[in-house]
Amino acid sequence: MDNTVVVLVTGCAKGGIGYEYCKAFAEHGCIVFATDVPHRAHQLLDESFHKIQTLELDVTSDESVEKAVETIISKHGRIDILVNNAGIGSSGPLAELPLQDIRKAWEVNTLGQLRMVQQVVPHMASRRSGVIVNVGSIVGNVPTPWAGSYCASKAAVHAMSHALRLELMLFGIDVVLVMPGAIRSNFGSATVENVKSQEWKLYKKFKESIEERANASQSGKSTDAEVFARDVVNKVLRKRPPKQIVSGHLSGLLSILSWLPLWLRDLYFSNRFNLNQKGRGARGRGLDMWQMRGSRTGSRIGLPGQILSCAEN
Repeated sequence: MDNTVVVLVTGCAKGGIGYEYCKAFAEHGCIVFATDVPHRAHQLLDESFHKIQTLELDVTSDESVEKAVETIISKHGRIDILVNNAGIGSSGPLAELPLQDIRKAWEVNTLGQLRMVQQVVPHMASRRSGVIVNVGSIVGNVPTPWAGSYCASKAAVHAMSHALRLELMLFGIDVVLVMPGAIRSNFGSATVENVKSQEWKLYKKFKESIEERANASQSGKSTDAEVFARDVVNKVLRKRPPKQIVSGHLSGLLSILSWLPLWLRDLYFSNRFNLNQKGRGARGRGLDMWQMRGSRTGSRIGLPGQILSCAEN
């Protein structure tokens, strides 16, 4: 029986991280199934990648997921690695963001992953072997203004992954949670286009700041998607893959922020995302509070010099 590793990756549009995952797995000699929604499936990959096959797969559809999984099982008898990469952005103030937009993000980013897991797990469990890679985000741990919907959908992925890791170990299945930092891909540009079409009411004067947040992961210092994908794939293919992979530009900084007191984190983000627009007085009070709290510990605390460009996958 052929022992070549069979990999299924969701959300593989050209220019995205999923596209790079497929190339990286193929470079390791794996049989890769690159999938995406029907209207993008035909443009997924170059013909030069002979070990990569393409399939239509919509993670929001039970029928589509079942059909794709059964197609792979019928061809190769198994799926060794599932990479739950499909996702969409969801930016805007939670008090005004349409519920249908929030619901769509959760359907793709969170329930889409669980739908894939539920379809693939029975096959992996029967062989007592397999790896499930769930792609979360560092902002699932450190939610930011103007992206509460996206951050919440990824936080749910984290919770789901931690539970699945324990529940599936009984069947020899490893669960790896990937938390990308700022990764340069087509993800940010697609999110910005959606945000630009929104007409805010209470937050009209913050339109520029909201659009900036939507594109924050695409700064010049963001990690290249190819570099990021290769790092993740190298770790996933280990005999004992890690339980969690945190990688990418600013992932370290955001991890540190997750441990800071809430007042300090709030001050940091309110300054970063222009939430102190009541005037110099509000900003001044924030800075005074920062320094006053530092003086209680006998030290002077200064604002971080690095401007945070928050991350999305």
